[in-house]
Amino acid sequence: MNDKQARAGYAVPVGVGLAEYEIKKSRFHARAALAGSRDQALEVLQAARQAWPDARHHCWAYVIGNPRSPSAVASSDDGEPGGTAGRPILNVLQHKQVGDIMLVVSRYFGGVKLGAGGLVRAYSQAAQAAMEQLLLAQNQPQARCQLQGSYALEQPLRHWLQQHDGEVLEVDYSDVILCRVLLPDQYLGELQQFARLHGALLQISA
Repeated sequence: MNDKQARAGYAVPVGVGLAEYEIKKSRFHARAALAGSRDQALEVLQAARQAWPDARHHCWAYVIGNPRSPSAVASSDDGEPGGTAGRPILNVLQHKQVGDIMLVVSRYFGGVKLGAGGLVRAYSQAAQAAMEQLLLAQNQPQARCQLQGSYALEQPLRHWLQQHDGEVLEVDYSDVILCRVLLPDQYLGELQQFARLHGALLQISA
């Protein structure tokens, strides 16, 4: 993956996607939600356990970070035969190319064994159904930049950043000022124009 792809935005969950799937008297309750860290993923798992306390299995998978290069990926079969639950759920997430997401499928056993292939299909269907109910938003990548200029630069810069969803992280004062800012990537071209207009030196972090 190149730098441009790494900095590209990616889809993330908004709210919670819930779905139910039933086959041969087994009921599968799926819950998909935002999880930007392992701790948040475990909170989604706990919410599923509380919602369906009598379920025999709470199988899950998560993808943390950009799905094209995630910082963490994990799954669990939670007592189901190996590879029949967590991996199918994870496959759905990876196919959808959604990041910062946890998906839990809680199963109530109906008394009829589904077999390995049946379990894979059932968990995949339940996960797919939850994803279809989930709202998504675009996670906008941010760039860290430094601007160096005269003291007259600071107030216009702060005003400009407020209008472009940016923020000042730090300002160093010496003979000149050095402003470290955070800005959505989409406004970098406009920031370059601003810097030229105000005679500031601009450095964009990789």
